[in-house]
Amino acid sequence: MAAVAAEKKPVLYSVWMSSCSYRVRIALNLKGIDYEYRAVRRGDPDFEKINPIKYVPALVDGDFTLSDSLAIILYLEEKYLQHPLLPRDLKKKALNIQAAPRRLSAIREQSIATAYPSTRLGS
Repeated sequence: MAAVAAEKKPVLYSVWMSSCSYRVRIALNLKGIDYEYRAVRRGDPDFEKINPIKYVPALVDGDFTLSDSLAIILYLEEKYLQHPLLPRDLKKKALNIQAAPRRLSAIREQSIATAYPSTRLGS
């Protein structure tokens, strides 16, 4: 009997201070997904081969690569069913996705305030 190849862990290419990367890390951890974290430096040619768009986060899951935090979170939600982040009811799910950009902006503002406590947002 042939052994079944173990599925590789998804790989998250990220910058620790990126609010977009931060929200994907939150989703991965809330869903209990075992993943590999790879720090990215601006201008890294190896990262540019993986993601020609050149921005983080980027998720590589097997032979599939995806950028954009909301797209990644929605992909994780559909592929990894454990610990759902969204309701299964279609209308409730749609309302949550409708509110997502505002919530994602709040994460960005909070991460800036945490990283740069002397920065006044909105001034």
